[in-house]
Amino acid sequence: MESIVTRQMSDSRLALLQQNLASSSVEFDTVLIIGRVNQYYYTGTMQDGILVMRRTGEMFFFVRKSYERACMESTFEPIIKIATYRDMLEYLPADLGAVYVETESVPIAMIERIRKSFHMERILPLDRVIAMQRAVKTPEEIELIRESARRHADIMENTVPLLLREGMSETDFAADMYAEMIKKGHHGVSRFSMFQMEIIIGQFGFGETSLYPTNFDGPGGMKGMSPVVPILGNRERLLKKGDLVFVDVGFGYMGYHSDKTQVYSFGAEPNELAVRTHRACIGVLERVVSGIRPGADPSSVYRDSTAELPEELNKHFMGYGGEKVKFLGHGVGLFIDELPIISGGYKEPLRENMVIAIEPKCGVEGIGTVGVEETYIVGANGAECITGGPKDIVRV
Repeated sequence: MESIVTRQMSDSRLALLQQNLASSSVEFDTVLIIGRVNQYYYTGTMQDGILVMRRTGEMFFFVRKSYERACMESTFEPIIKIATYRDMLEYLPADLGAVYVETESVPIAMIERIRKSFHMERILPLDRVIAMQRAVKTPEEIELIRESARRHADIMENTVPLLLREGMSETDFAADMYAEMIKKGHHGVSRFSMFQMEIIIGQFGFGETSLYPTNFDGPGGMKGMSPVVPILGNRERLLKKGDLVFVDVGFGYMGYHSDKTQVYSFGAEPNELAVRTHRACIGVLERVVSGIRPGADPSSVYRDSTAELPEELNKHFMGYGGEKVKFLGHGVGLFIDELPIISGGYKEPLRENMVIAIEPKCGVEGIGTVGVEETYIVGANGAECITGGPKDIVRV
């Protein structure tokens, strides 16, 4: 099975990582890349293994399982089969010195197991270095995200209205939606970098359940199946005439995601306050989009876009009640939640070929969550929407 990550792409990405680390003021000796999504980004395969880079430029991909599949999918060299971490001693010094590791995702227990065979002088955080590199997409990545977005927009516009039927549960809708997404090329998972975040395809809510508190770091809500499975909708909440239907899903194609939200009104014209609030959210999105360009400061875009909000957005904007989030947009790629972030605290300038989902949303008491989310590419002259553009509440 051939990977889309060619040898040239792999070499280029690893060389840029080496360059970025070398240009830092932090001295290091070794880089350990253990996260499988990051392994894929650099090698084109996702296995139980460790990609190792030395400050001297030496690189090794040690794979426990599946070595055979790694060799089928990756053009990286050398790929070395290991049974335990101790087997790496044949190729690496016992003292790894100062070591970069993905500290936000690699368990301490795994580090301790590696330390049984290797000495590490100190651990350095690698996550942000890789995240910053991955934030700027290559032409190949842009094309995959465009294709995801094209299929995504088609599903939200043409498929969702056909799935909604009176008396169905939220979980019925989720199951039907997932099946249709798979048929239309969805890669089957929704990947997040957030620690212990479980989301199958997104958030769904009929009426007031889209206001329900959730641990997901987003402005929408979802009751879910139960306290132990707070996702995929609620079995007891059945669709009835007059309900708002909140659909916030990530689509994925060949590993790369797009993000989009659409609100529907089932069997009746939507509530007037909901319509006004929804349109106010579209107004905020347009203000954000007008500020997106290479070199723009995301914190300034955020402040300018949230200054003097209309009355409809003052109480439950970006989260119902006390559940507010402090951003308006986020990067999209191999994860649905990547850099950059359109927030008051993120100041790294935007760069061309970043991909950003912008999602102003607002709760309407007793009715549900309204608002929009669209995915944009940062171009030389501004933001290009690739998911169809924001729409009013759609009556079904």
